[in-house]
Amino acid sequence: MPKFYARRRLGILAALTGLIASAALLDSPSASAALPTPVSASTARSYLSQLTVATENRTGYDRSLFPTWITISGTCNTREWILKRDGSNVVTDSSCVAQSGSWYSPYDGATWYSPSDVDIDHLVPLAEAWDSGASKWTTAKRQDFANDVTRPQLLAVTDNVNQAKGDQDPATWVPPRSAYVCTYVRAWVQVKYYYNLSVDSAEKNALQNYLAAC
Repeated sequence: MPKFYARRRLGILAALTGLIASAALLDSPSASAALPTPVSASTARSYLSQLTVATENRTGYDRSLFPTWITISGTCNTREWILKRDGSNVVTDSSCVAQSGSWYSPYDGATWYSPSDVDIDHLVPLAEAWDSGASKWTTAKRQDFANDVTRPQLLAVTDNVNQAKGDQDPATWVPPRSAYVCTYVRAWVQVKYYYNLSVDSAEKNALQNYLAAC
């Protein structure tokens, strides 16, 4: 093959390789979902020191006491709003229901392409909030907590990872992806501090240990 054509062929191959790489970058999910940035580790440590330590009490808890997925904007309820916030290239119908897109779960590093594979996690679970003081709140305040898109409280994550977490606090569960643990505990403390929720002793010890390593 003449050198001119060989060089031209190599140039075309290089250009195609570049286009493929660019397409991969465009399709790849962002490095982390769009959780509002939690307070720094030092601020979280300060907040934690101010939280009341108390024994938890789940008497009377029912999830229905925390009205969830209210209308946030237009036709979008809280779940759909978070799916749009945390996803890439999300396409919705006229009712704001996600039809397609991709969602990166920072808890485990998995990417999903169907909204049915994604849960919206309450970082501080509703039952945990009840145990820690929300039992004394009005229904309106519990609704605000369950649909809070301002604090780092709601996040799109892999559904079975969220289900494995359940109602656990950081004494018994943190995200399996270790790189996200610091963000998670900072967010946890910020939410508890903002809502004046208590911590139990095991929870506080775990949070202190994780924050010391942040």
